[in-house]
Amino acid sequence: MAYLNALTGTALGKRYELDRIETIMGRHPECHVVLDSGAVSRQHAKIVRDGDRYMLEDLKSRNGTFVNGRLIGEPTAMQDGDVLRICELELSFHSDLEPSNFSEADRDGSSMGVLIYDDENESPSHSVTAKIEVRSGVYGSTVGATSEVKLAAMVEIMQALGKALSMDEVLPKVLDSLFRIFIQADRGFIILNDAEGNLHPRWVKTRRPDQEEMVRVSRTVLKQVMEKKEAIISLDAGSDERFQMSQSVSDFRIRSMIVAPLLNTEGEALGAIQIDTIQHKGRFEPRDLEVLAAVANQAGIAIENAQLHEQMIQQRLVEQDLELARQVQQAFLPKVTPDTKAYSFFQYYNPANEIGGDYFDYIPLENDRIAVVVADVVGHGVAAAMFMAKLSAETRYAFASENNPAVALGLLNQRLTALGVERFVTMLVIILETTTRNATIVNAGHMAPILRAKNGSISEPGADVSGPPLGIIDDLVYESFDLELDQGDTLMLYTDGIFEAPNAKGDQFSIARLRTLLGQTTNSVEKTGKSIVDAVEKHIKGCLQEDDMCLVVFNRQG
Repeated sequence: MAYLNALTGTALGKRYELDRIETIMGRHPECHVVLDSGAVSRQHAKIVRDGDRYMLEDLKSRNGTFVNGRLIGEPTAMQDGDVLRICELELSFHSDLEPSNFSEADRDGSSMGVLIYDDENESPSHSVTAKIEVRSGVYGSTVGATSEVKLAAMVEIMQALGKALSMDEVLPKVLDSLFRIFIQADRGFIILNDAEGNLHPRWVKTRRPDQEEMVRVSRTVLKQVMEKKEAIISLDAGSDERFQMSQSVSDFRIRSMIVAPLLNTEGEALGAIQIDTIQHKGRFEPRDLEVLAAVANQAGIAIENAQLHEQMIQQRLVEQDLELARQVQQAFLPKVTPDTKAYSFFQYYNPANEIGGDYFDYIPLENDRIAVVVADVVGHGVAAAMFMAKLSAETRYAFASENNPAVALGLLNQRLTALGVERFVTMLVIILETTTRNATIVNAGHMAPILRAKNGSISEPGADVSGPPLGIIDDLVYESFDLELDQGDTLMLYTDGIFEAPNAKGDQFSIARLRTLLGQTTNSVEKTGKSIVDAVEKHIKGCLQEDDMCLVVFNRQG
């Protein structure tokens, strides 16, 4: 099935199958190919499938449609490799080139199974050039390409490889061009290493449909070529002593073969190309080795570039997913502070990566109470962030269900433990009564809050009643600590990413420094919070942030 491949724009690398009679392209979301640009018309152009042809037609767009830099007026037949430009966006057109399906077999032996499916409707003109030399062969006639044809095909393959951006473009172009150069070839294989160094067939081409069968590619030959980084040719593979141990060669009755390594820019073997024939009178010539070696040399670089391009696209997709996850996570966190005249608040949240495992919240409770929560899921990154999302919902449920904060924390622990996830959470909760001076502290393995009294004294209330972290042991009973907050009293809640933040020398910011900074500030929580954040950022300047950071500061106004 023909397809378009996005070369620019936000959809870079995306593939659009041309699997319908008409494929509409434009800005409108209901188009089959949606182009993200304000300059594109709502319905800009269309590709119409007419038998084996694909016709491009401009739909009276404002800015026109271009093929290979030429503005089209009438419907235009698309050719493989054509570049379609709509405004600033470019897409490449590719004709019916689908990857061969294959399966591996006999993993313990010296061969690799390949199951080949070719397009039975493929026109013979794709394999025969205009200038040919015909001589008698096993199957009625065999054609051999002239030097002019080989040179033209070589130029074509170099140009094609220079433009290719993806593996699905590079690999078929290599084999299609090689079949125009080596008209006697019956089969062509491109074999690549995976990340673990195992060989896998990535693209296969055969001359005729009757060659569609389970065939074998010799690991012995491929490994020899890749390890020695030498291209080899066998004029009579059946009697070549180098391949006498390869059952694959004899099984398929290979008469002549050329194999060349695919090397990257560092000279490392990415894989190999093999072209072979079963014809007695159509064997390869020694000079053919230089041709395949030259193609393989360029193909190796193109494959490396395609792999890097695909990795870049994959990285962009991961980054887009992480950005979306960051937005989702931010939705779980408070955007505004509680609307109460009794207290003023400052909040700061900064994950080490796009998403993190720290959590804070202001949960409104009955009887004019507010639960101020700060928690830290062990670790950071995607797993911690996913657990944090669950923690957010479960925390609100627990404190809405139980009036006693210590009992609520025990309920939350039960629900987290029941998940069976090997992650624990430290959590500090302070229940504020906005109509009185009363506050209640419950703590599950977290750092105690730091209190700066109106007179400037520093203490850590409730430090002796901290229970174990959440999510480890079921049926825990937590204790609570009651205190009264006077006007001007300031409390600070924080996670370990704040005080454990190391500088370039490895020195941590420290809790002692937090206590000192809190003691030096005024009653403005905004100034207090910003002074602490500024001090931490200055401390780690030039270093990577190693852990998530969360800080909540509030004081009593009346």
